[in-house]
Amino acid sequence: MDRRAISLCHWGPFEARVRDGRLVETRPLPGSGADPEMIGAWPRMLYSESRITTPHVRKGFLDHGIRSGGAGRGREEMVPVDWDTALDLVAGELARVHTDHGPHAIFGGSYGWSSAGRFHHARSQVRRFLAAAGGFTDQIGNYSWGAAQAILPHVLGDFDAVARDATSWETIAAETDVVVAFGGLNPKNWRVTSGGAGAHHMPQAIADAQARGTRFIVISPMADDIPPGLQADLIRPRPGSDTAIMLALAFQAVATGRADCDFLARYTTGHDRFLAYLKGETDGQPKTLDWAAGIADVPVADLQALWQAIARGRVMLTAAWSLQRADHGEQPFWALIALAAMLGQIGLPGGGFCFGYGSMNAVGADSRKGFVPALPGLPNTNGMALPVASFAEALMEPGRQIAFDGRRITFPDIRLVYWAGGNPFHHAQDLSMVEQAWRRPETIVVHEPWWTPTAQRADIVLPATTPLERNDLGGTSRDPSILAMPKLVEPLGDAWNDFDIFCALADRLGCRATFDEGLDEAGWLRRLWTQTEARGAREGIEVPEFDSFWQAGVWKVPPPEAPEVLLDRFREDPAKNPLRTPSGRIELFSETVAGFGYADCPPHPVWLEPAEWLGAAQQDELHLVTNQPARQLHSQIWPAGSHPLPGAVHINPEDARLRGIAEGAMTRLQNARGACRATARIDPTLRQGVVVMATGAWYEPDPATGIERNGNPNVLTSDRRTSRLGQACAALSALVRIEPLGATTAEELEGTI
Repeated sequence: MDRRAISLCHWGPFEARVRDGRLVETRPLPGSGADPEMIGAWPRMLYSESRITTPHVRKGFLDHGIRSGGAGRGREEMVPVDWDTALDLVAGELARVHTDHGPHAIFGGSYGWSSAGRFHHARSQVRRFLAAAGGFTDQIGNYSWGAAQAILPHVLGDFDAVARDATSWETIAAETDVVVAFGGLNPKNWRVTSGGAGAHHMPQAIADAQARGTRFIVISPMADDIPPGLQADLIRPRPGSDTAIMLALAFQAVATGRADCDFLARYTTGHDRFLAYLKGETDGQPKTLDWAAGIADVPVADLQALWQAIARGRVMLTAAWSLQRADHGEQPFWALIALAAMLGQIGLPGGGFCFGYGSMNAVGADSRKGFVPALPGLPNTNGMALPVASFAEALMEPGRQIAFDGRRITFPDIRLVYWAGGNPFHHAQDLSMVEQAWRRPETIVVHEPWWTPTAQRADIVLPATTPLERNDLGGTSRDPSILAMPKLVEPLGDAWNDFDIFCALADRLGCRATFDEGLDEAGWLRRLWTQTEARGAREGIEVPEFDSFWQAGVWKVPPPEAPEVLLDRFREDPAKNPLRTPSGRIELFSETVAGFGYADCPPHPVWLEPAEWLGAAQQDELHLVTNQPARQLHSQIWPAGSHPLPGAVHINPEDARLRGIAEGAMTRLQNARGACRATARIDPTLRQGVVVMATGAWYEPDPATGIERNGNPNVLTSDRRTSRLGQACAALSALVRIEPLGATTAEELEGTI
């Protein structure tokens, strides 16, 4: 018999059809705008040959324990065992490491995209469990906007402007004359939302703004950062030069008298010292349009036209998250705020700045925030935390000290890695280094539904359920919908959900009451819903009781009284609504940052030359831009087990001609960090000197040559961090060389795999 149900994932709401207990079809909920290809992949993913259906232990570890060392990870046979054997091993290792080395020796690795569900959220679950068990080494920040998370509190008082707040597209469509999008508005990124979105509003929002007459200017080396149908002007600078362009536009505002001095005086602090830098009084170099055109390698006429476009009217400046994933990534976000301050429109409808419109769906949605509940954490009393992008370095160099946001952090001696809900062999940089670091810990435990590269390199693998095999609720504070996520099918094989795994381990370690508080899955879902009910009571919003919500499957949170405008309350009365900065105002010069003394992150926005970029490249080097795949979510939906051909590398026709590379040819990309294969795609809209590869391919180095087979560009990106302030991912500062392989086409190579 057929059963139909509605559920939610990171790429949108969907209808599922289950026949005789087996999922047979998933398709987007009508009207949601979710991508049919991504949604439709669920049956294939659920029953993939790469699913893990029983616990496994690496043979060397099963036979010899930690004496086996880490060299066999990813090479030795994984032996199936029963749950009691696996859980006893994990609990024993946790107890041993706590006793012998202390809580800092346990690293709780995870990342937040494993499930849209708010209860079965792997990162929340693993952190709660390890805290209940006595403490652990946690992670600070993320790969999406780690540099912004570090710098924005010094400029705006918090990082809400990148994490949750943005002027609504309804306001932009009604009020904005010009949108300038640094890093573009790539529509593929709108297909996903952390927590899942009930609707995909961005295509219509862009269309509405254009129909009213809003002009769009996109600044990116890639023309496909312009949404289809949008009549946008395109400026294609060198990657990594956006900060120079922003500073030059700010200088032009001063030079032409356009700068809003009243706004600077009332709402900012430190603008005098920033202006001195713009004028060249501190370094002898005025930040003119000619200066920026030389750095960006674009015609100065393009920047003059850009200035004319923003010199009048209501202007919205936005930057994609990708801009801060580069050397000195703190600077473009700070510079964008400074430029917006010069124009004086921060806090006005349709003006000012915002981050992430081109990075994820639901940014700028007209929604009332705070109604999506979250699993509460527990204090990590005996633990510590590391910047998320530093974990490989920490594994390799225990005892080393690094500077981080004004303090010093000493890397602990990590003996046990506990990873649930993530694939570091996808999202980390310099994967050859990660592979080396991964061998050092004594024990690695992984929860995973599929045999990802991370699971393949574990000592103990515990099979976790997918979101379709458990009950949950999902949503995001940027979207007005909260959806029930009912269990659609029974767990495949002997998979358990993360919560049940942790409950069983907590039983063995004597901390179950602290971890689960006496509640099962159903009890926790009701507990979480009380958060939503409490929020409704505070705001005078009627929230349905849990059973009614669950039966309906969705609750649409009533919209706010007025569309959101970023920093409007601060603009209205900065004395009554001060920012949480030391001055209460926007800090264009930060005394706090000045006190850190970081040469790689000065106390006001500056142009700093990246370590790797086209401005210092050898003649045959190209700049590698890594972006998100078109119809994957990170490494999810990857066709593992089917030996897919290598992913694509997009290359300008002239760059391809100079290297003898034809459309569809197999190529080798390399630098000092590693090498990978990729399928050439000739792209005449791409800036010369730039190649583009999507992330998401499952890491598979050739045992004989070390060349990564599937086209994972993170074998080429550097583990170098943005700065000592942010210690964030700087993946977008990477140079590579590319050459054709002997096999000239994908079809020829297919027979050799």
